Amino acid sequence: MNFPAELRYTKDHEWVRLDGNVATIGITDFAQHELGDIVYVDINTTGKTLAAEEIFGTVEAVKTVSDLFLPVAGTVSEVNALLEKQPELVNTDPYGDGWMIKMTVTDTASVNALLNKDAYAVLVG
Repeated sequence: MNFPAELRYTKDHEWVRLDGNVATIGITDFAQHELGDIVYVDINTTGKTLAAEEIFGTVEAVKTVSDLFLPVAGTVSEVNALLEKQPELVNTDPYGDGWMIKMTVTDTASVNALLNKDAYAVLVG
């Protein structure tokens, strides 16, 4: 499994890349592998301010639908438009073109409190 060192991770298998106060968020390589082939991504929270651990959307695989949990509090500013026509990008490039949302983070220090690469690797075994 691939867990880039520059990212932060959650126990719910989301990743966060922080650039200033803007976070890019997606699901981890482990999560996409567990879900299987992604067929649909449903995110309709653009412009909404949400608390950490609130649901910001869902991802549908061939056999299941899973909720997506916001790692930190903030306002969703953008949804990855590529996923509308190419949801499989979540499987093929989870840390690149398969990102899900961008958001303005309320407290950037909260990102540093998330799991680092090593802690996440221990979590998923």
